[in-house]
Amino acid sequence: MRFKDVFSIIGPAMVGPSSSHTAGAARIGRAARQVLGELPLAAEVTFFGSFAATYQGHGTDRAIIGGLLDYATDDHRLPDSLELAAEAGMEISFRQGSGLFPHPNTVRLQLDGREEGSRLTLTGISIGGGNIEIVDIDGFAVKLTGMYPTVLIRHMDYLGVLASVTDVMRSGAFNIGHMSLDRKNRSGSALTVLELDEPATPELLEELAALPAVTSVKLVNLNDSKQAEKGKGNTP
Repeated sequence: MRFKDVFSIIGPAMVGPSSSHTAGAARIGRAARQVLGELPLAAEVTFFGSFAATYQGHGTDRAIIGGLLDYATDDHRLPDSLELAAEAGMEISFRQGSGLFPHPNTVRLQLDGREEGSRLTLTGISIGGGNIEIVDIDGFAVKLTGMYPTVLIRHMDYLGVLASVTDVMRSGAFNIGHMSLDRKNRSGSALTVLELDEPATPELLEELAALPAVTSVKLVNLNDSKQAEKGKGNTP
């Protein structure tokens, strides 16, 4: 059984003003950046509920874009993220959504990557204290909290794929804290999400990617601020 640490309860170190509307939003944006695997060329951001009503006043727009630039919640560049994204060549549009949504603090991101055919649609919610849940990735229902290092495996829904994945994890001595899987249809495309107790190594990711039915492997690690720290004081 895994327990939350005190910092996940009181919220992360952050640039204000709100743990829900800025810190949580930045973490959703950063999760999307890591799932896409590159700096987006274009981002369409649709806010729902409370996010839609207050995103400019609370800096949610700047927090989301800062996350897409891979900035951590306490990065001093967050307030300038819109300008820095423009300098980096990112096209940005903001919309206010309507209809059903899973939580008052919900955002849907539609991202175009710089590589041909690289696209991502992701829906996240900010549940308070800087904590988030990613609930949809490209139409797959998921639960990704960002509290633990997470591996996303896209694969075909073939017999024995999960057994092969867990064999790789076991041989590498990586413990799975939580697993979720969704598929488009039987024998179609599927997405498996693994929350781990420790960060995945490049060797583990390569071994998973080499499995016959696997089409891509991505790592989301919101606790690793090394990349953001390297860039402090510079444009993206």
